[in-house]
Amino acid sequence: MELFGHPFSSYTWKALIAFYENGTSFEFRNVDPATPDNGGELKRRWPVAKFPLLVDGQTQVMEATSIIEYLDAVHPGPMRFIPGETRAAHEVRMLDRIFDNYVMNVMQEIVNDRLRPTDRKDPAGVAVANGRLETIYAWLEERFSCREWACSGGFSMADCAAAPSLFYADWVHPNDGRYPALAAYRARLLARPSVAKAVDGGRPYRHYFPGGAPDRD
Repeated sequence: MELFGHPFSSYTWKALIAFYENGTSFEFRNVDPATPDNGGELKRRWPVAKFPLLVDGQTQVMEATSIIEYLDAVHPGPMRFIPGETRAAHEVRMLDRIFDNYVMNVMQEIVNDRLRPTDRKDPAGVAVANGRLETIYAWLEERFSCREWACSGGFSMADCAAAPSLFYADWVHPNDGRYPALAAYRARLLARPSVAKAVDGGRPYRHYFPGGAPDRD
């Protein structure tokens, strides 16, 4: 299998964590300016040119959530990311979408504003995004006051989504101790070997972070 992505990309991390959890064999195709051939091949295979993209023989799988679902179904390992029981599976899929849509994508709105020229900045939009992160932090704080991982069955696809989203969200909208249970969950994620490996893979690219990356994980 080949995985097209970038070591500093949040959604690439999400897929990588699933690979690392089970030690699943794959070749990483780094879509970085230093390796332009990989970017060209990604665009040839997927004209939208968004990553991650998984290539498994004649099968191509786009989007991190779909990649994890595919690995769980076609290349399963000891760690199962989607529970077999219907209600438990629904909870995992729901939390996966919550982390992507209400943490990761909102964080990206703030990052995107940092990339805009000065005369096109949107401070009102950034303020709205910060408020939305504050709202979801408060909701997650209540949830993690009584659980170790995102869902009741243990580490899952939802935690693969949570790790990069909470990592980068804390860079643009720091928790600063207001939500101790959420901070403790983020720390548990960072201590997990699969997540730590993804974080370490992105370290050489921290200069890419708009406005500068904070000097911390």
